[in-house]
Amino acid sequence: MLYSIVGIDNEDSLAARMAVRSEHVERLNALRDAGQLIIAGPNPAIDSEDPGDAGFTGSIIIAEFDSLQAAQAWADEDPYIKSGAYASVSVKPFKRVLP
Repeated sequence: MLYSIVGIDNEDSLAARMAVRSEHVERLNALRDAGQLIIAGPNPAIDSEDPGDAGFTGSIIIAEFDSLQAAQAWADEDPYIKSGAYASVSVKPFKRVLP
């Protein structure tokens, strides 16, 4: 089943994000390589693809896992949580309708 993983950043999270970004992306690449990743990306803090020092307000991941517990366990190990970039993370079942 698909699950949405939505991370909400703490204020001024850019330094914490950048410190562990390569680890975060490595985990996403592993999901992609396993055929589980549908889409992933950050929410820029301003209306720009490259927000620069404005940073990000969160991230969204849609991926396939065997269960809600497996998705939650994967999300709980995200480097952005451990670095303090994320204030919170929500994991919910996701039903793909379109496309």
